[in-house]
Amino acid sequence: MSAVATAFLVVGGIGVALLVLSLVVGEIAHLGAADADGPVSLEVVAALLGGAGFGGAAATALVPASLPTSLTVLVALLVGVVVAVPLAWGAYRLSRALRDMPTTETLTCHHLAGAQGVVVSAVPAGGFGEVRLDLAGQGLKYAARSDAPLRAGTPVYVVEALSETAVHVVSTAPDPLPDPGDPA
Repeated sequence: MSAVATAFLVVGGIGVALLVLSLVVGEIAHLGAADADGPVSLEVVAALLGGAGFGGAAATALVPASLPTSLTVLVALLVGVVVAVPLAWGAYRLSRALRDMPTTETLTCHHLAGAQGVVVSAVPAGGFGEVRLDLAGQGLKYAARSDAPLRAGTPVYVVEALSETAVHVVSTAPDPLPDPGDPA
């Protein structure tokens, strides 16, 4: 292996090491404006170095050995840049998309009011039972209190969150189910 190929492989290895470092440690630095994230992240620099190094090393294997060393370095550098630029552009687009990805806020007890669900353990008047609520596509179980007794299977609506784990509910059944303990 020629010294030129070894040098390009070392540059590519540095790019891989930077990429691993940025994945393990997280974002270390951005190059650009000091008050903002800057246009170039560490992932982009890693892709640029990796593409240039490994692309250049591959080019040195393909050029004839009779070429002068300076011409071999020039060809390897040009091939490395041709490989590195699309890789760096892709890393820039991907890291920007991941960094700017919209996310929803974390669900808290303030999101419970208005949620609908069903009673899973009977709710006695003035006591606690258990309800399963559908909130943001998730089935969640909460302790529940109601002014009227509710049987298991009764559809309910959350009036307010009493705490992080308990809610006050009302029945949404068109015909409230009678409590089996009530004499009718």
